[in-house]
Amino acid sequence: MNPYLYKNTLTKESKTSQDDVLTQKVFLVQTDTTVGFLSQSNQKLADIKERPADKPFVQVCASLKTLKTLARVPKKHKNRVRRAEKSTFVYGNDKAIRVVKDKVHADFVKSFKWFYSTSANEKALSYEKEFAKAKSDIIIEDAKGLFEGESSSIYKLSRDKIKRLR
Repeated sequence: MNPYLYKNTLTKESKTSQDDVLTQKVFLVQTDTTVGFLSQSNQKLADIKERPADKPFVQVCASLKTLKTLARVPKKHKNRVRRAEKSTFVYGNDKAIRVVKDKVHADFVKSFKWFYSTSANEKALSYEKEFAKAKSDIIIEDAKGLFEGESSSIYKLSRDKIKRLR
């Protein structure tokens, strides 16, 4: 059974209550860039990473349609955003959003619409399997396993300009 399709086995009655519970969980997954924590609760991620709750997290979504509900893409940059892979864009509303292109990861994100995302490591340290598994509620691992990869590039978009932040 594909671990990313586990929600489809639920009945309609239990699915709505199950979705409410799952949105408060912290998932440990192999993202399109590196191993990371995903959650719809930014407070839970802030507690794990020991950072201020008001410091924003990157949001990930699986479709451009969902992106349109989260931020407005400046007309000049629409093609760049649509074609970009492993790139995060900071929009005018100060939200940093990455559209996932990796099929396996996108299928998982699509079932929830969007997530807050952060790397699965302690503050300023590299990935440790024991720490990540201890801090997550649900671990989703495929045949490739969990591995630390390169983080996404980050660009700030304004109406006319683009600035590389990372």
